Amino acid sequence: MTKLRVALVFGGRSSEHEISCATAAGVLEAIDRDRFEVVPIGITRDGAYTLQADDAAAFRMDPTAMPSVPDNGTRVLWPDSAATRELRVIEPGGQRIRSLGDIDIAFPILHGPWGEDGTIQGLLELVGLPYVGSGVLASASAMDKDTAKRLLQAAGIAVAPWIAVTAAAWAAEPERHATAARGLGLPVFVKPARAGSSVGVTRVEDWAGLDGALATAWAEDEVALIEAAITGRELECGVLSGRDGAAPRVSLPGEIVMRTRAFYDYAAKYLEADAAELVCPAPLGDGELREMQRIAARAFEAIGASGLARVDFFFTGTEFIVNELNTMPGFTPISMFPKCWAATGVDYPSLITELIELGLATRR
Repeated sequence: MTKLRVALVFGGRSSEHEISCATAAGVLEAIDRDRFEVVPIGITRDGAYTLQADDAAAFRMDPTAMPSVPDNGTRVLWPDSAATRELRVIEPGGQRIRSLGDIDIAFPILHGPWGEDGTIQGLLELVGLPYVGSGVLASASAMDKDTAKRLLQAAGIAVAPWIAVTAAAWAAEPERHATAARGLGLPVFVKPARAGSSVGVTRVEDWAGLDGALATAWAEDEVALIEAAITGRELECGVLSGRDGAAPRVSLPGEIVMRTRAFYDYAAKYLEADAAELVCPAPLGDGELREMQRIAARAFEAIGASGLARVDFFFTGTEFIVNELNTMPGFTPISMFPKCWAATGVDYPSLITELIELGLATRR
Protein backbone atom coordinates (compact mmCIF):
# COMPACT_ATOMS: atom_id res chain seq x y z
CA MET A 1 0.00 0.00 0.00
CA THR A 2 1.31 3.46 -0.93
CA LYS A 3 1.79 5.56 2.17
CA LEU A 4 0.35 9.04 2.46
CA ARG A 5 3.07 11.65 2.99
CA VAL A 6 2.40 14.04 5.87
CA ALA A 7 4.33 17.28 6.43
CA LEU A 8 4.30 17.68 10.22
CA VAL A 9 4.84 21.39 10.94
CA PHE A 10 5.81 22.37 14.48
CA GLY A 11 7.75 24.81 16.65
CA GLY A 12 7.17 28.37 15.50
CA ARG A 13 7.79 31.92 16.64
CA SER A 14 5.22 32.09 19.44
CA SER A 15 5.78 31.73 23.18
CA GLU A 16 4.24 28.24 22.85
CA HIS A 17 7.16 26.97 20.76
CA GLU A 18 8.12 24.30 23.31
CA ILE A 19 4.57 22.98 23.64
CA SER A 20 4.34 22.59 19.88
CA CYS A 21 7.59 20.61 19.92
CA ALA A 22 6.21 18.33 22.63
CA THR A 23 3.09 17.80 20.53
CA ALA A 24 5.32 16.86 17.59
CA ALA A 25 7.04 14.24 19.74
CA GLY A 26 3.69 12.68 20.59
CA VAL A 27 2.55 12.57 16.98
CA LEU A 28 5.88 11.22 15.69
CA GLU A 29 5.73 8.42 18.23
CA ALA A 30 2.10 7.42 17.71
CA ILE A 31 1.28 8.00 14.04
CA ASP A 32 0.46 4.85 12.07
CA ARG A 33 3.70 4.15 10.19
CA ASP A 34 2.00 1.53 8.04
CA ARG A 35 -0.20 4.24 6.53
CA PHE A 36 1.81 7.45 6.79
CA GLU A 37 5.29 8.70 6.00
CA VAL A 38 6.22 11.81 7.97
CA VAL A 39 8.30 14.77 6.77
CA PRO A 40 9.08 16.74 9.96
CA ILE A 41 9.30 20.50 9.33
CA GLY A 42 10.45 22.41 12.38
CA ILE A 43 10.05 26.19 12.50
CA THR A 44 12.78 27.84 14.58
CA ARG A 45 12.06 30.66 17.00
CA ASP A 46 13.26 33.04 14.28
CA GLY A 47 10.78 31.61 11.77
CA ALA A 48 13.11 29.48 9.62
CA TYR A 49 11.49 26.37 8.10
CA THR A 50 13.93 23.52 8.67
CA LEU A 51 13.96 19.82 7.87
CA GLN A 52 14.26 17.90 11.14
CA ALA A 53 15.01 14.28 11.97
CA ASP A 54 12.07 11.92 12.32
CA ASP A 55 12.94 11.38 15.98
CA ALA A 56 10.31 11.74 18.71
CA ALA A 57 12.93 11.61 21.47
CA ALA A 58 14.48 14.88 20.26
CA PHE A 59 11.31 16.82 21.06
CA ARG A 60 9.83 15.16 24.15
CA MET A 61 8.65 17.37 27.00
CA ASP A 62 11.19 17.76 29.79
CA PRO A 63 10.42 20.45 32.42
CA THR A 64 14.14 20.79 33.16
CA ALA A 65 15.09 21.26 29.48
CA MET A 66 12.13 22.24 27.34
CA PRO A 67 12.36 21.08 23.70
CA SER A 68 12.97 23.47 20.82
CA VAL A 69 13.66 23.37 17.10
CA PRO A 70 17.41 23.68 16.42
CA ASP A 71 18.55 25.64 13.39
CA ASN A 72 20.47 22.91 11.55
CA GLY A 73 21.11 25.06 8.49
CA THR A 74 18.50 23.45 6.25
CA ARG A 75 15.70 25.49 4.67
CA VAL A 76 12.48 23.90 3.44
CA LEU A 77 10.98 25.40 0.29
CA TRP A 78 7.21 25.24 -0.12
CA PRO A 79 5.68 24.49 -3.55
CA ASP A 80 6.31 27.36 -5.98
CA SER A 81 2.74 27.19 -7.30
CA ALA A 82 -0.56 25.46 -6.66
CA ALA A 83 0.18 23.17 -9.63
CA THR A 84 2.62 21.06 -7.58
CA ARG A 85 2.82 19.57 -4.12
CA GLU A 86 6.57 19.06 -4.19
CA LEU A 87 8.65 20.21 -1.23
CA ARG A 88 12.36 20.90 -1.59
CA VAL A 89 15.12 21.52 0.91
CA ILE A 90 18.23 23.66 0.72
CA GLU A 91 21.04 21.72 2.37
CA PRO A 92 23.32 23.42 4.95
CA GLY A 93 25.67 25.81 3.21
CA GLY A 94 23.13 26.61 0.50
CA GLN A 95 25.02 24.83 -2.27
CA ARG A 96 22.56 22.03 -2.94
CA ILE A 97 18.79 21.82 -3.28
CA ARG A 98 17.14 18.43 -3.28
CA SER A 99 13.55 17.28 -3.64
CA LEU A 100 11.59 15.93 -0.69
CA GLY A 101 8.93 14.61 -3.04
CA ASP A 102 5.23 15.36 -3.13
CA ILE A 103 3.24 15.93 0.06
CA ASP A 104 -0.33 14.68 0.43
CA ILE A 105 -1.27 16.81 3.44
CA ALA A 106 0.25 19.22 5.96
CA PHE A 107 -0.41 18.71 9.68
CA PRO A 108 0.33 22.06 11.36
CA ILE A 109 0.57 21.47 15.11
CA LEU A 110 1.50 25.04 15.92
CA HIS A 111 0.10 26.81 18.97
CA GLY A 112 -0.41 30.54 19.34
CA PRO A 113 0.38 33.38 16.92
CA TRP A 114 2.07 32.64 13.56
CA GLY A 115 0.47 29.22 13.37
CA GLU A 116 -2.80 28.67 15.18
CA ASP A 117 -4.13 32.08 14.11
CA GLY A 118 -4.75 31.53 10.40
CA THR A 119 -1.30 32.55 9.19
CA ILE A 120 0.11 29.11 8.34
CA GLN A 121 -3.34 28.15 7.06
CA GLY A 122 -3.17 31.09 4.65
CA LEU A 123 0.24 29.98 3.40
CA LEU A 124 -1.02 26.45 2.79
CA GLU A 125 -4.10 27.77 0.99
CA LEU A 126 -1.90 29.92 -1.26
CA VAL A 127 0.29 27.00 -2.34
CA GLY A 128 -2.65 24.60 -2.63
CA LEU A 129 -1.67 22.05 0.02
CA PRO A 130 -4.43 20.24 1.94
CA TYR A 131 -4.05 20.54 5.71
CA VAL A 132 -5.45 19.37 9.03
CA GLY A 133 -7.67 21.64 11.09
CA SER A 134 -9.64 24.84 10.74
CA GLY A 135 -9.29 27.30 7.88
CA VAL A 136 -8.03 30.86 7.88
CA LEU A 137 -11.10 32.66 9.22
CA ALA A 138 -12.02 30.17 11.94
CA SER A 139 -8.40 29.89 13.11
CA ALA A 140 -8.03 33.68 13.30
CA SER A 141 -11.41 34.16 14.98
CA ALA A 142 -10.84 31.53 17.66
CA MET A 143 -7.31 32.80 18.37
CA ASP A 144 -8.59 36.30 19.11
CA LYS A 145 -10.45 35.92 22.42
CA ASP A 146 -12.35 39.18 21.99
CA THR A 147 -13.60 38.21 18.51
CA ALA A 148 -14.40 34.66 19.61
CA LYS A 149 -16.48 35.90 22.55
CA ARG A 150 -18.44 38.21 20.25
CA LEU A 151 -19.17 35.37 17.81
CA LEU A 152 -20.18 32.98 20.58
CA GLN A 153 -22.36 35.57 22.27
CA ALA A 154 -24.07 36.33 18.95
CA ALA A 155 -24.84 32.60 18.64
CA GLY A 156 -26.60 32.65 22.02
CA ILE A 157 -23.76 30.98 23.92
CA ALA A 158 -22.97 32.25 27.42
CA VAL A 159 -19.47 33.69 27.95
CA ALA A 160 -17.83 35.43 30.92
CA PRO A 161 -18.35 39.24 30.99
CA TRP A 162 -15.28 41.10 29.69
CA ILE A 163 -13.79 44.24 28.25
CA ALA A 164 -10.98 44.46 25.69
CA VAL A 165 -8.50 47.33 25.62
CA THR A 166 -5.23 48.40 24.04
CA ALA A 167 -2.46 50.23 25.87
CA ALA A 168 -3.12 53.35 23.76
CA ALA A 169 -6.84 53.33 24.51
CA TRP A 170 -6.18 52.86 28.24
CA ALA A 171 -3.69 55.73 28.27
CA ALA A 172 -6.15 58.01 26.45
CA GLU A 173 -9.09 57.35 28.80
CA PRO A 174 -7.75 55.60 31.91
CA GLU A 175 -10.64 56.48 34.20
CA ARG A 176 -13.33 55.30 31.80
CA HIS A 177 -11.63 51.94 31.25
CA ALA A 178 -10.81 51.51 34.93
CA THR A 179 -14.47 52.14 35.81
CA ALA A 180 -15.56 49.53 33.27
CA ALA A 181 -13.05 47.06 34.71
CA ARG A 182 -14.22 47.65 38.28
CA GLY A 183 -17.75 46.95 37.12
CA LEU A 184 -16.71 43.34 36.53
CA GLY A 185 -15.97 42.88 40.24
CA LEU A 186 -13.03 41.06 41.82
CA PRO A 187 -11.29 38.83 41.09
CA VAL A 188 -10.68 39.34 37.37
CA PHE A 189 -8.41 37.59 34.91
CA VAL A 190 -6.26 39.71 32.63
CA LYS A 191 -5.04 37.95 29.50
CA PRO A 192 -3.64 38.67 26.02
CA ALA A 193 -6.30 38.53 23.33
CA ARG A 194 -4.11 36.34 21.10
CA ALA A 195 -2.01 33.88 23.08
CA GLY A 196 -2.49 30.42 24.52
CA SER A 197 -1.29 27.98 27.20
CA SER A 198 -2.13 30.69 29.79
CA VAL A 199 0.93 32.69 28.71
CA GLY A 200 0.62 36.28 29.95
CA VAL A 201 -2.44 35.55 32.12
CA THR A 202 -2.75 37.08 35.60
CA ARG A 203 -5.42 36.63 38.27
CA VAL A 204 -6.04 40.01 39.89
CA GLU A 205 -7.35 39.95 43.46
CA ASP A 206 -6.83 43.66 44.18
CA TRP A 207 -7.21 46.61 41.80
CA ALA A 208 -3.71 47.72 42.74
CA GLY A 209 -2.43 44.80 40.68
CA LEU A 210 -4.35 45.68 37.53
CA ASP A 211 -1.69 47.87 35.88
CA GLY A 212 1.00 45.21 36.25
CA ALA A 213 -1.34 42.53 34.92
CA LEU A 214 -2.17 44.64 31.88
CA ALA A 215 1.52 45.25 31.18
CA THR A 216 2.11 41.48 31.30
CA ALA A 217 -0.74 40.87 28.84
CA TRP A 218 0.31 43.68 26.48
CA ALA A 219 3.80 42.19 26.34
CA GLU A 220 2.21 39.25 24.49
CA ASP A 221 -0.40 41.05 22.39
CA GLU A 222 -1.53 44.61 21.72
CA VAL A 223 -5.04 43.84 23.00
CA ALA A 224 -5.70 42.69 26.57
CA LEU A 225 -8.91 41.24 27.97
CA ILE A 226 -10.11 41.95 31.48
CA GLU A 227 -12.54 39.17 32.28
CA ALA A 228 -14.81 38.49 35.24
CA ALA A 229 -13.85 35.37 37.19
CA ILE A 230 -16.50 32.64 37.13
CA THR A 231 -16.95 30.40 40.14
CA GLY A 232 -17.48 26.85 38.98
CA ARG A 233 -15.94 23.63 37.76
CA GLU A 234 -13.48 23.82 34.86
CA LEU A 235 -14.55 21.35 32.19
CA GLU A 236 -13.21 20.69 28.71
CA CYS A 237 -14.27 18.49 25.82
CA GLY A 238 -12.98 17.63 22.37
CA VAL A 239 -14.88 18.21 19.14
CA LEU A 240 -14.32 16.56 15.77
CA SER A 241 -16.00 17.43 12.49
CA GLY A 242 -18.72 15.05 11.41
CA ARG A 243 -18.17 12.86 8.37
CA ASP A 244 -19.95 13.59 5.09
CA GLY A 245 -21.72 16.69 6.38
CA ALA A 246 -22.90 15.15 9.64
CA ALA A 247 -23.04 17.13 12.88
CA PRO A 248 -19.86 17.65 14.91
CA ARG A 249 -18.90 14.84 17.28
CA VAL A 250 -18.25 15.73 20.92
CA SER A 251 -16.21 13.70 23.40
CA LEU A 252 -16.86 12.97 27.03
CA PRO A 253 -15.73 15.83 29.31
CA GLY A 254 -12.56 16.19 31.28
CA GLU A 255 -12.20 18.28 34.42
CA ILE A 256 -9.27 20.32 35.71
CA VAL A 257 -9.01 20.01 39.48
CA MET A 258 -6.50 22.44 40.97
CA ARG A 259 -4.29 21.16 43.78
CA THR A 260 -1.54 23.64 44.58
CA ARG A 261 -2.02 26.75 42.42
CA ALA A 262 -4.68 29.46 42.24
CA PHE A 263 -5.51 28.76 38.58
CA TYR A 264 -4.48 26.60 35.65
CA ASP A 265 -1.49 28.65 34.47
CA TYR A 266 1.50 27.70 32.29
CA ALA A 267 3.42 26.17 35.21
CA ALA A 268 0.44 24.06 36.28
CA LYS A 269 -0.03 22.80 32.73
CA TYR A 270 3.54 21.90 31.87
CA LEU A 271 6.04 22.31 34.69
CA GLU A 272 4.50 21.17 37.98
CA ALA A 273 3.09 17.68 37.79
CA ASP A 274 1.23 17.95 41.11
CA ALA A 275 -0.33 21.37 40.53
CA ALA A 276 -3.50 20.03 38.93
CA GLU A 277 -5.27 16.76 38.25
CA LEU A 278 -6.96 16.06 34.91
CA VAL A 279 -10.01 13.90 35.58
CA CYS A 280 -11.46 12.20 32.53
CA PRO A 281 -14.26 11.41 32.16
CA ALA A 282 -15.59 14.08 34.51
CA PRO A 283 -18.73 13.18 36.46
CA LEU A 284 -21.86 14.82 35.04
CA GLY A 285 -25.50 13.87 35.04
CA ASP A 286 -26.97 12.61 31.76
CA GLY A 287 -28.84 15.86 31.14
CA GLU A 288 -25.79 17.95 32.01
CA LEU A 289 -23.62 15.91 29.63
CA ARG A 290 -26.09 16.33 26.76
CA GLU A 291 -26.27 20.08 27.35
CA MET A 292 -22.50 20.47 27.48
CA GLN A 293 -22.10 18.49 24.26
CA ARG A 294 -24.85 20.51 22.57
CA ILE A 295 -23.18 23.81 23.45
CA ALA A 296 -19.74 22.53 22.42
CA ALA A 297 -21.04 21.53 18.98
CA ARG A 298 -22.83 24.87 18.65
CA ALA A 299 -19.64 26.77 19.57
CA PHE A 300 -17.67 24.74 17.00
CA GLU A 301 -20.18 25.70 14.32
CA ALA A 302 -20.43 29.34 15.43
CA ILE A 303 -16.68 29.82 14.98
CA GLY A 304 -16.77 27.95 11.66
CA ALA A 305 -14.23 25.40 12.91
CA SER A 306 -13.34 22.23 11.07
CA GLY A 307 -11.28 19.16 11.90
CA LEU A 308 -10.82 19.56 15.62
CA ALA A 309 -11.24 21.91 18.54
CA ARG A 310 -11.29 21.83 22.31
CA VAL A 311 -14.05 23.77 24.05
CA ASP A 312 -13.36 24.97 27.59
CA PHE A 313 -16.21 25.62 30.02
CA PHE A 314 -16.99 26.88 33.47
CA PHE A 315 -19.91 24.92 34.94
CA THR A 316 -21.67 26.80 37.73
CA GLY A 317 -23.93 23.89 38.58
CA THR A 318 -26.81 25.37 36.60
CA GLU A 319 -25.13 26.89 33.54
CA PHE A 320 -22.31 26.08 31.11
CA ILE A 321 -20.27 29.17 30.28
CA VAL A 322 -17.76 28.88 27.44
CA ASN A 323 -14.33 30.16 28.39
CA GLU A 324 -12.69 29.69 24.99
CA LEU A 325 -12.38 27.45 21.95
CA ASN A 326 -8.98 26.20 20.76
CA THR A 327 -8.66 25.14 17.12
CA MET A 328 -5.28 23.49 17.72
CA PRO A 329 -5.39 22.37 21.35
CA GLY A 330 -2.56 20.76 23.25
CA PHE A 331 -2.08 17.41 21.56
CA THR A 332 0.55 15.55 23.54
CA PRO A 333 -0.58 12.05 24.62
CA ILE A 334 -1.36 13.39 28.12
CA SER A 335 -3.17 16.54 26.98
CA MET A 336 -6.86 16.92 27.70
CA PHE A 337 -8.04 16.72 24.07
CA PRO A 338 -6.65 13.21 23.38
CA LYS A 339 -7.49 12.10 26.93
CA CYS A 340 -11.14 13.02 26.42
CA TRP A 341 -11.28 11.16 23.11
CA ALA A 342 -9.53 8.13 24.62
CA ALA A 343 -12.24 8.05 27.31
CA THR A 344 -14.81 8.23 24.51
CA GLY A 345 -13.26 5.25 22.71
CA VAL A 346 -10.82 6.84 20.22
CA ASP A 347 -7.21 6.15 21.14
CA TYR A 348 -4.33 8.52 20.33
CA PRO A 349 -3.06 6.83 17.13
CA SER A 350 -6.62 6.51 15.81
CA LEU A 351 -7.25 10.18 16.61
CA ILE A 352 -4.22 11.21 14.54
CA THR A 353 -5.47 9.09 11.62
CA GLU A 354 -8.97 10.55 11.90
CA LEU A 355 -7.65 14.12 11.79
CA ILE A 356 -5.58 13.43 8.69
CA GLU A 357 -8.53 11.78 6.97
CA LEU A 358 -10.80 14.71 7.89
CA GLY A 359 -8.25 17.13 6.45
CA LEU A 360 -8.04 15.20 3.20
CA ALA A 361 -11.82 14.93 2.95
CA THR A 362 -12.22 18.68 3.48
CA ARG A 363 -9.40 20.04 1.33
CA ARG A 364 -8.46 17.56 -1.43
